[in-house]
Amino acid sequence: MSEKGELLYEGKAKKLYATQDPEVLLVEYIDQATALNGLRKEQIVGKGALNNQISSFMFEKLKAEGIATDFIKQISKTEQLNKKVTIIPLEVVLRNVVAGSFAKRFGLEEGAVLAEPIIEFYYKSDALDDPFINDAHVKYLDIATDEEIAYIKAETLKINALVKEIWAGIGLTLVDFKIEFGRDKDGKIILADEISPDCTRIWDANGNHMDKDVFRRNLGDLVEVYSEVLAKLQAKG
Repeated sequence: MSEKGELLYEGKAKKLYATQDPEVLLVEYIDQATALNGLRKEQIVGKGALNNQISSFMFEKLKAEGIATDFIKQISKTEQLNKKVTIIPLEVVLRNVVAGSFAKRFGLEEGAVLAEPIIEFYYKSDALDDPFINDAHVKYLDIATDEEIAYIKAETLKINALVKEIWAGIGLTLVDFKIEFGRDKDGKIILADEISPDCTRIWDANGNHMDKDVFRRNLGDLVEVYSEVLAKLQAKG
């Protein structure tokens, strides 16, 4: 196991530490839930371990299918090792079903299945409240080139198909998700951050929320819901 070195960054749900290897980070998932861009914040014991295990499971599956990621391995219930990347300041959102801010923005009812997935970009900036941006903005802000934007979109669609299948295998519908990408030491764009119920909207067959909306909307016990999701993934294998 790599030794935990200097704390490099503390976010809403994770802490990033240096290791002996300058190209490897130790990521610790913490017991904190946030909403409204961090304005609402609560400590929830057990949440960090559940997110770490779920995200590790998802990244292992994606790596096996040829998706390039920053994930190296899970080293404890709350910790994993990741390749060091420079995060691209984009939150990439893919929507399969009308829900959340998409429904609110356009005055739509939640639940309608989209004819094809919709990809949205948000500028990753807490100070600006992560504004919705388009391809032209991405280019103007020098975040990514036309070719890189096309690659990110194509990779997001691949990830969607794979993750959708994983969730369907345990009886859940992938409504939407938010992912992030980073550039590795060679400049290659790879999937980074996490894929967990914190950043993925998933519903069961009865339309029950099995994700962070349980916290956002005060629908029940978040740890109980995440525990159920993890148990189903592990049982399926």
